[in-house]
Amino acid sequence: MPVTYFFVGLTVLVSLAAFKDAVLLNKLIMFPFGMRGTKDYYRLLTSGFIHADGNHLLFNMFTLFFFGQNAESVFEEVSSPNMAPVLYGLLYITAIIVSSLPALIKHRNHSYYRSLGASGGVSAILFFVIYYFPWAGIRIMFIPIGIPAIMYGVAYTLYSAYMSKKGNDNIGHDAHLGGGIYGFIFAFLVDPSHGLMFIDQMMHPKF
Repeated sequence: MPVTYFFVGLTVLVSLAAFKDAVLLNKLIMFPFGMRGTKDYYRLLTSGFIHADGNHLLFNMFTLFFFGQNAESVFEEVSSPNMAPVLYGLLYITAIIVSSLPALIKHRNHSYYRSLGASGGVSAILFFVIYYFPWAGIRIMFIPIGIPAIMYGVAYTLYSAYMSKKGNDNIGHDAHLGGGIYGFIFAFLVDPSHGLMFIDQMMHPKF
């Protein structure tokens, strides 16, 4: 079973359960003000498996489903069939944790702040794929033409930055930015030789 299917399925199941159970939601959500000991740091990861509502869940899982399969194919090419699932899982899980750290520090003294969503992990997968295929066409819903992956990534990031400044919901918008940067760095570390190829691809757009 592709690793992408596993993470999508697990996230959907946990999110749906949390929609119906406020106690579960509060146990898993990112809550910097209440995280005063290492025993609470599990929230850095568990908050990535719950969502604010159905639209938030659909948006993240839609992106993960399509880009995740591409990421798995890349890992199989740059590593080995046995290591590919391990590297993919490592990227996704660590991205959720790492992308949550800025919010943990920034909102340590803000009792009102809580955040949730798979944004960090999804953004990391998205930008990991962009590193290899910046001009690949991405078809979204009812849009008849493919949107270049790099443009989708830029729009995704700008939207995240705007919502981060707006800051009137519990969605972890800061994680979009951190996850994207982390995914790009991870891709470079996995295959540094592709760096020059990425630059060349960026200089020769293909629509």
